[in-house]
Amino acid sequence: MNRRNFLATASAGGAAVMLASCATTMPAKNYDRILGANDRIRIGIIGVGSRGRDAHMEGVHRHDKEQNIEIIAVADPYRAHREQAAAMIKSWYNLEAKQFSSYRDLLALQELDAVMIASCDFQHTTHLQASAEAGKDIYIEKPLAMDMDRLLKAYDAVKASNAVVQVGTQLRSLPSFTGCKELVKTGIFGTINRIEQVRNTEQPYWYSYVKEVKEEDVDWNEFLLHLPYRPFDQWHYSGWYGYADYSDGPLPGYGSHFIDLVHYITGAQFPDSCVCLGGRYTWIDEYDFTCPDQIQALWHYPEGFLVSYCSNLGNGYGNSFKLYSDVGVLKMDKWTEPVYTAEGGSKNKGTIRGENKVEDIEMPDHFLDWLLCLRNRKTPNASIDAGFQHAVACLMGMQAYRSGRKTIYDRNKRNISYS
Repeated sequence: MNRRNFLATASAGGAAVMLASCATTMPAKNYDRILGANDRIRIGIIGVGSRGRDAHMEGVHRHDKEQNIEIIAVADPYRAHREQAAAMIKSWYNLEAKQFSSYRDLLALQELDAVMIASCDFQHTTHLQASAEAGKDIYIEKPLAMDMDRLLKAYDAVKASNAVVQVGTQLRSLPSFTGCKELVKTGIFGTINRIEQVRNTEQPYWYSYVKEVKEEDVDWNEFLLHLPYRPFDQWHYSGWYGYADYSDGPLPGYGSHFIDLVHYITGAQFPDSCVCLGGRYTWIDEYDFTCPDQIQALWHYPEGFLVSYCSNLGNGYGNSFKLYSDVGVLKMDKWTEPVYTAEGGSKNKGTIRGENKVEDIEMPDHFLDWLLCLRNRKTPNASIDAGFQHAVACLMGMQAYRSGRKTIYDRNKRNISYS
């Protein structure tokens, strides 16, 4: 029995009984730490750039007192990020955080119960698999993967470990989108035929991360991880979101949220085919970014509808998020204020009248949901299965984009092929 399982089963009153029953499997050196910590959950952060600090660390810090958790360690190849995160931990817990450049050293900490992964996109599967194999519970950023083989290995490692995993598609924990899910379940929309999102910006998001970085402050080999060696490049390091070696760009960067909501709201799991076009059309400059600033993907779902995602990162006009059916439309353009009407539907059927606000259904915020599940061992709202499903859809889109061919997914073989 590891400490994670102990916390899930032992209460303050039953701890002594639990320890007695585990005497043959739990090393004696662990007894004092478990009881002395009074069931406090200790968390490490892998990747403490702006996402790791501003979202993950701040997100759990809001709940640390009532949930009795503390962040004790950070890992990041960049010294400045480690030091900034350690300063936050010092101010919150009066604790000297353990700092590492490698995730391996962080995962070796026996006192660590859970990890939060906010590393670069191409690193996610490596960090996820290693964390599961180390016996840690996990919160991991989307998108889960850039490679199908690595996705399968990480997914299977999580399933074998029984880890509590929350994927960072936090929009599904908004009360508004949960309200949309429950509304769709009533059948009020009749036959859903198309769901689409257009998400535009005037400039690619990776430009906001570009900054000067000194080579001596970066563990470059740790950053590259499984990729072939290349000389240090400060723009590749700081602006990795914009380079195809490290990120697939807006389709999984933005579109994974959308696809996850399609699955959440409709109950669909996997598309069976996809086509995709895109490229660089606007932002061609001295940085030589290689991710597309235009992308458009279209998936077919066996449930009988099409799903369309489009991003223009050269003009911010025209954002939209809608579900269409034969009797009306669900408008989710305002994420926290969705409405539904009979517009565009057949006038001879359906019960929708006027414009109606979707009623919120209260949910714990995404980080709190994960923290609660660490203790009750229930499945978080964005489970590893949900993450796997949106990852497959995004990989289908990217393979279609790169090849110019239609991709096909076989859910039984867990294989993406070409038509």
